[in-house]
Amino acid sequence: MADALTRSMRASHVLVAILVVASLIFAAIGVVNGDTFYLRLGTEALIFAGLALSVDVLLGYTGLLSLGQALYFGLGAYISALVLMVTPSFWAAMGATFVATIAIGAIGGFIANRVRGVYFALITFGMAQVAAKVVYNARTLGASDGLIGVPIIKVDFGFAAISTASPAGFFLFTLAFIVILYALAAYLLDTPFGRLLIALKANERRVPFLGYDTVTPRLLAYVIAAVIAALSGALYPMLRGFVSPELLFFSTSGNAVITVVTGGVGTLVGALYGGILLTLMKSVIGSYTEHHLIVIGLLFMGAVIFLPRGLMGIVRPAIARILERRTKS
Repeated sequence: MADALTRSMRASHVLVAILVVASLIFAAIGVVNGDTFYLRLGTEALIFAGLALSVDVLLGYTGLLSLGQALYFGLGAYISALVLMVTPSFWAAMGATFVATIAIGAIGGFIANRVRGVYFALITFGMAQVAAKVVYNARTLGASDGLIGVPIIKVDFGFAAISTASPAGFFLFTLAFIVILYALAAYLLDTPFGRLLIALKANERRVPFLGYDTVTPRLLAYVIAAVIAALSGALYPMLRGFVSPELLFFSTSGNAVITVVTGGVGTLVGALYGGILLTLMKSVIGSYTEHHLIVIGLLFMGAVIFLPRGLMGIVRPAIARILERRTKS
């Protein structure tokens, strides 16, 4: 008999499957209508959903509130852009992003994990602000204008290739990429390592009495979250053809936290749905008023007050009960 965590994770998988089916229908409609704008917007929503996924790995499973995940999201975007402007290869950009993020994430994790609680949030915020200021003033990185002129590339699989200029093709590729990141995160968090992270979140002082180290798991969780954020960010210049220092600003990290809280902390799938919802809301509401952030803020406050467990707090338990009844029958 599966425990409650495993049943909830299975419900999350069902919700991801629903998201995939809905995305395929959305892509088909876009192709039929010859749409470009909404497919590009959907791709951007998926990319920022990847950033939110990294926040949920830390906040939902380790209890670490990071206010600086934009550091790694922007890092991935800039590394990807720099590599692509020299060698227009998807695999080279992703490989460089992966290696650099592990090194930088390990350093950042070593610094941030020396403290707990609100001090962890402040240190992550501070590191992101320092990085944003450096990039903003670095002329070699385009300073405040960012890097422009990132070339259109083809993601070559050997047997097939997908161009980043294809709205539907790159949307489907990004969907598959983010779902893979979700699957890897879900797999890791459903292993004994994930249970250890949950134990650290519940009561870190008792974990050493069970014979486990507390420093290494927290550092690994931080690096994993950094890699997820950076790989998601690496897709951004492929979509837009440029990168901006704004990707490292606090607003990017803050939006990711809002996304996770709205979608549901500790669900992983809530980050995906929340990221898509927030991006679409910003676009739709922004087309009617320049004060769209006020509307989004009010909706976020309402979600916190009336849906403390987020949207998935309502949907996921219902699906878990359905799956449990089917298993018993």
